[in-house]
Amino acid sequence: MLMFYILHSKYKLLTMKIEKIHLEYVFEKASKNTLWNYLTSSSGLSGWFADDVEVKENIYTFVWNKIPEEAELLNIIPNNKVRFRWIEDENPESYFEFKLHTDEITGAIVLEVTDFSEPDEKEHAISLWDSHIKLLKRTLGI
Repeated sequence: MLMFYILHSKYKLLTMKIEKIHLEYVFEKASKNTLWNYLTSSSGLSGWFADDVEVKENIYTFVWNKIPEEAELLNIIPNNKVRFRWIEDENPESYFEFKLHTDEITGAIVLEVTDFSEPDEKEHAISLWDSHIKLLKRTLGI
């Protein structure tokens, strides 16, 4: 019976519907190079996204409250976008991505965040990203 429950739970996780979240944040007085460093380097990410970050080849280990979570670097285009996938995430379509572009009218740097969540956790995920980005802006002195 326990094996059935485990298999059923894994099947449920694999078939669970997730929703794409796309958020945009404007950084009016930030250097694109500096912001890029905060999105991709272990020292930058540990300043706002996690308590600590270690990078070994294409595996990023993010630590929160002494609990590590590993993510694989899937794609990187320098000063443009970086995409990660949580190793423990059983949904192959799920990833999180940071993308930078310059607003043509204002000249401000825009950070696009793409993530995925279950429908009932979407508001919490958005709130968490808002909180992280607020800390990132404070870290940058904005």
